[in-house]
Amino acid sequence: MTPLPDPTALFSDYLRLTGVAHTTPEPAGDPALLGRRVGLLHGSAWIGLWGAYFGRVYLPGAHLVAVGNEAVQIAFMAAHERGEPVPPPQNIRAFVRYARDLVELAGVDVVLITCSTMNRAYREVERALGPRGVPVVQIDRPMMEAAVSRGGRALVVATHGPTVASTQALLKETAEEMGREIAFRGAEVEAAWERLAAGDVAGHNAVLARTIREALAEDPGLSSVVLAQLSMAALLFSYPEPERAFGVPVYTSAECGFRRVREVLAERPRPA
Repeated sequence: MTPLPDPTALFSDYLRLTGVAHTTPEPAGDPALLGRRVGLLHGSAWIGLWGAYFGRVYLPGAHLVAVGNEAVQIAFMAAHERGEPVPPPQNIRAFVRYARDLVELAGVDVVLITCSTMNRAYREVERALGPRGVPVVQIDRPMMEAAVSRGGRALVVATHGPTVASTQALLKETAEEMGREIAFRGAEVEAAWERLAAGDVAGHNAVLARTIREALAEDPGLSSVVLAQLSMAALLFSYPEPERAFGVPVYTSAECGFRRVREVLAERPRPA
């Protein structure tokens, strides 16, 4: 059995990051974000730590309200293992319900879908929240736009099998909607996922870094790197300046997606 971390330090750090449920604005942060409430729609509960951390980094002062559970991820993993379409229809229906809860129960100003595999639920969630006037952001879309705008040939890296098809489909759709062309090559790195699942974040980052460097050495014409999942933004902990480290832009959904949420909030009137 893996030894447990010191519980006092663990729980203290966790609560300093997430806080507890409250109805008031955050006590401190960017004045432009204080009083704004952001709904984070996760595909699994464990990724909530990523949402809380990067939400604090890129949306300081926003009140983050998260929903999502392991059942969603288990369902789409099982469907992938059976060779069925991913995500399964029941997952999309669940995301619509969860999104409505974020609006009706918590009164969020915007909903961010943080799960790459569940990006196929975006249109349904958007339609459900349209009458309520609440915008929906798909966390991967902004980094896809960045890769398409840069042009050339992108390296799309994923660590989790069910994510691969959804991510590549979104990149193609983004290019079509922007009226541009994008070439890409994919890399699926299950070894990094296994390291992450074992709690070895540094090992996860090392595997990703090696994969990126090997791909660039083999194909020097690659113009950018796209990291397909929010969990992969942990690479930034080891490489806070990834373009300097790898020689090409490395787009993460954490940075691009949360910054897009900030842009959306800036365009919306503040609540009374």
